[in-house]
Amino acid sequence: MMLLVDPRSATPPYEQLRVQVLAAVHSGDLAPGDKLPTVRRLAEDLGLAANTVARAYRELERDEVIETRGRNGSFIAASGTAAQQQVQAAAVTFADKARKLGVAPEEALALARAALGIRS
Repeated sequence: MMLLVDPRSATPPYEQLRVQVLAAVHSGDLAPGDKLPTVRRLAEDLGLAANTVARAYRELERDEVIETRGRNGSFIAASGTAAQQQVQAAAVTFADKARKLGVAPEEALALARAALGIRS
């Protein structure tokens, strides 16, 4: 995901960031569990004040788009109903485990489909 800020825009930089993260979530470019850059790192990358990025993150957190896990950083939050949120969290855990075990994505998907009873 590439975030950009147009300094000539009438829209404040924090709002440009907020809207871009929202758009990436809605398009699927950012999925539940994806880690966002730290406030300092993103501020440095974009040439912004850390407070500007922090404000965008605070507003995204207030709207439950992201969640901050203390020193672990900020992540895209699960969304939808309580059941959907639990399944999204389980899917993130499954994907992380598959990666750590070196299971190819195609194989991991095949295993998930089999567990769901989906025949392809």
